[in-house]
Amino acid sequence: MTKLRVDEDIRPLSDFRAGIASFVKQINETHRPMVLTQRGRGVAVLVGVHEYQRMQERLELLEDIYSAEAQIEAGDGVPHAEAKDMILRQLRT
Repeated sequence: MTKLRVDEDIRPLSDFRAGIASFVKQINETHRPMVLTQRGRGVAVLVGVHEYQRMQERLELLEDIYSAEAQIEAGDGVPHAEAKDMILRQLRT
C-alpha cells in the first residue's frame, strides 16, 4: 500500500457523500488509503479491494507466525534437522 498523503487523503465525510465516485477513482488510481473524518476526527478508512486483500493475506501470515512462535515457546516445535528429515522422507515416498 502506498503511503498516506495527509494533504490529499484525509477528507471530511460530507465531501465523500457529495462525490463518492471521485473518491473511489482516487483510491484506485493512487493505491493510497483515504481517511474520512467527521467533526474533525477520523471515523473510517477506505482502501481499494486489492489492497484490502493484500492486507488480509499479510495478516494471515502474521497470525501463522505468531502461532508458530507460541508453539515453539511451549516446547511443541520440531528441531530443524528433524523437520528436514521428515520432509525428505515424504518427498521420497
